Amino acid sequence: MDALKLPFSARLTCILLSLICFAFIFYIGKDIITPILMAFLFAILLLPVFSFLNVRLKFPRHLASIICVLLFVSVIISVLVFISYQVTDMANDFETIKKNVNSFIVDIHKFIKDSFNISIWEQKKYIKDAAKDTVSNGTSSIGSAIISISDLLLDSTIIPIYTFLFLLYKDHFILFLSKLTAQENHLILKDILSQIKISINKYIVSLLFEMIIVSVLTSLGLWIIGVKYFILLGLITGILNLIPYIGILIAGVITLLASLTGTAETSLVLGILIVNIVVQLIDNNILVPLIINSKVEINAFVSIIGIIVGGTAAGISGMFLAIPFLAILKIIFDRIESLEPWGYLMGNHMPKRFMWKTRKTKLEN
Repeated sequence: MDALKLPFSARLTCILLSLICFAFIFYIGKDIITPILMAFLFAILLLPVFSFLNVRLKFPRHLASIICVLLFVSVIISVLVFISYQVTDMANDFETIKKNVNSFIVDIHKFIKDSFNISIWEQKKYIKDAAKDTVSNGTSSIGSAIISISDLLLDSTIIPIYTFLFLLYKDHFILFLSKLTAQENHLILKDILSQIKISINKYIVSLLFEMIIVSVLTSLGLWIIGVKYFILLGLITGILNLIPYIGILIAGVITLLASLTGTAETSLVLGILIVNIVVQLIDNNILVPLIINSKVEINAFVSIIGIIVGGTAAGISGMFLAIPFLAILKIIFDRIESLEPWGYLMGNHMPKRFMWKTRKTKLEN
């Protein structure tokens, strides 16, 4: 029996309503869904290691899954320990930082006074008034910070568990999906799952490769201009660069503050800004098109919208998850005939010229 062929308006309505429902469910359940999605990405990243241990070395599934998760957690902990050690060393220069910050603030006050004719007293009064508003909201801010830290600790515990379970029950989930689809569509399902695994794995590996290059370039640039703790600051910049748009801004502020361990000279601040700008130009114009975009094939317009929607729905985690799950949607759309135009819309194909194709026969809905 042939499937019921709906008119275009009905199909469009069903697709849009489905997307709205998925977005709404994600928004109201983001605290539960986000760790699951993060674990799903990490599980895909670890699949080659899991397959090597389970298939090649004949390790039991449970043992192979545990080893994969332990290796992953060990790498994360090693990076965090290194950063913590460097930050502790930087804390020894707190008095120097404080002194240089005060000197830097005085220079800024003088610059504003000379350029805009605003007295230092008026500037300090404005800052004092702003500080009062900040203090009045301090209780709620502290409460929000405590909740955020609690959520972070919970996610740090539960994401490795979810990752372990995804690896352990990989075949179980695949069998479940095969039971949901008709047998004649099993070949399409197999192709979708295979392409998702390849695309997401390549994307995450490319993202890590981009992080390493950005860290090295930033560290090299900061070392050349004489910034202390250049390795730590380069690593932090590379990690924060994984967060679209706002990550590099946060890294720039941290680098500027850390540079005050040495001197408060304006030339050093200008050098840091130049280093960050040059690295971002290299990243955005060479690394991202060459390493990232070639793996996911999502155009910039859809990427920006996805990142904004993801950030609105789930904050930084949503921004990080946006691109890989847009790539998953595109893979699914490209392989389902009725959804193929949406996959084309998300892609980065650039036709040289579009020519309308007309026909004399009556168009069918």
